[in-house]
Amino acid sequence: MRSRTSEGRGRAAELRAAIEKTGYYPDVVASGVGAALAGEQVESFLVHHEPTIDRDEVRRHQSVLVLTPTRLIVVHTDEHAPDDLLPQPYTSTSSEAVALSAVRSVVVNRMVANPASYAGTSVPYPGATEAVVTIGWGGVSRIDLEPAGCADPQCEADHGYTGVFASDDFSIRMSAAADGPEAVARLLEFAETLSGLTHAAAPRAGARHEHGPATR
Repeated sequence: MRSRTSEGRGRAAELRAAIEKTGYYPDVVASGVGAALAGEQVESFLVHHEPTIDRDEVRRHQSVLVLTPTRLIVVHTDEHAPDDLLPQPYTSTSSEAVALSAVRSVVVNRMVANPASYAGTSVPYPGATEAVVTIGWGGVSRIDLEPAGCADPQCEADHGYTGVFASDDFSIRMSAAADGPEAVARLLEFAETLSGLTHAAAPRAGARHEHGPATR
């Protein structure tokens, strides 16, 4: 039986291999991820490499999500053209580490083509052909407002506004057409693992805090 420590190391090696596979500045990305991990075990991970068109040039960016026993780590690396600050092309890497107990929501939206033939899995096909996972921990909030109304179509009174307050810290989308069915499966697997870990980290209702013996 493999020890928990060896399992953590094994996943770390898989993470490094996934970063290397993209060919996107692997040493830069791995350095940022390693610094954010700070030696913690890797329970699960997701690597998403996506090119974007910036005017007449293609710019790439990559997001790496890592789950440790206690944290969700999000590392994002962008590449930039030379500018007034730096005369050579450069990358910028940002990282955020969030305690699992602080994750408020994991929203999964999956799209299935030809649902009558759905096999219940993403791989092999047929399965979920696209998925969007939105993770919220309260760092970024969004309010969508629209004019409020009533049931009377002739009413011209001002009913103010109605809206939705949502936590929208990080969102990632993968599709079988653009990323491959395996990538969709990995995204859904990561979301399932995150949901399980946040459930385990959530404080139990009615739980009592244990304190040490009182001193006089």
